Amino acid sequence: MSRRQWTTFAKDEWLLMGAAAGLLITSLVLWRMPSYSKSDFGILYILFVLFIITTGLRVHNVLGKIAQRIEKGRFIAIKLLLVTFLFSMLVTNDVALLTIAPLTVLLNVPKKEWLIIMEALAANAGSALSPFGNPQNLYIYWHYNIPFSDFITTIAPFSIAFLALLLIGVLAIRAAGHPPETQEKKPFSSSSYFYIAALVIFALAILRALPLAIGGLVILFALIKDRASLRVDYALLLTFGCFFGFTDNLQVIFGALLTHPQHVFLLSAFLSQIISNVPTALLLADFTPHWQSLLWGVSVGGFGSLVGSLANLIAYRIYIRSEREKSRSFIMKFHIASYSAFFIGILLYVIVLAA
Repeated sequence: MSRRQWTTFAKDEWLLMGAAAGLLITSLVLWRMPSYSKSDFGILYILFVLFIITTGLRVHNVLGKIAQRIEKGRFIAIKLLLVTFLFSMLVTNDVALLTIAPLTVLLNVPKKEWLIIMEALAANAGSALSPFGNPQNLYIYWHYNIPFSDFITTIAPFSIAFLALLLIGVLAIRAAGHPPETQEKKPFSSSSYFYIAALVIFALAILRALPLAIGGLVILFALIKDRASLRVDYALLLTFGCFFGFTDNLQVIFGALLTHPQHVFLLSAFLSQIISNVPTALLLADFTPHWQSLLWGVSVGGFGSLVGSLANLIAYRIYIRSEREKSRSFIMKFHIASYSAFFIGILLYVIVLAA
């Protein structure tokens, strides 16, 4: 790679660079190799299979076709918000925004900035409701071996409250007209149906209703028939690997727990504003048994700053790509809406869990 390519890579993959640096520094300080558990490798395997499935759904335009049907007719803004919320539960918040936001940019909608912003908030709120809605949820779900019903009942007030607030907010946006057709009307291919079935089946495996080994069929299918779906986010997988080792080293250095649940919530929520909610979950999980507060903290922490959640950065990049001259306006409006959601989330935690 040239110097410019390395600079671009470091800028785009700042999270990986930080995780690798933390792993290297702590390993040198302690003069030890970090130890990786069976659970760590299991989470990396689950993420890899999920990445293949969601990439396959995107490559074969399954999500795009659904989104294009939604964008027709009345109440377009409301439908786009709902689809973003639901997609985030099923195929992660990043994939949901990568599918919905580009279509939204093409719409003839007043206050388009606000619609993109609310879609980003909906992606964070929707993904919080599912163990596989985002990487940090998956990690918390498996790290603490949480029963599915306990996971849902703990975080449901957060997601449902924000869905209601966002639906009220989106009523102010009235969509006019339709975007041009961007995809040919082709029937689903056999690969499309395979990935739809794979999503359902592997979701059951994540919920411990089926053996996780069934994900091996997805990997084999991609290797033999659909290599395009193997173009997943390997940098994010490597980031997780580095963070697993980094946090193992930190356990040796600190060796203490965050004992008070309110402290866990506040630290995870505010730390997410600086280093994003995925690394915050990975960093703090080994130091506290209070998974409920950690789950709420990283969910609320997805709001606020642009780096609070990678989904926020995706929404920003997609919008600015078509409206570059409105970058400053978008950032200002985004932070007004997102920090409002952040402090509402803190209030919700106090009402629901801290009371």
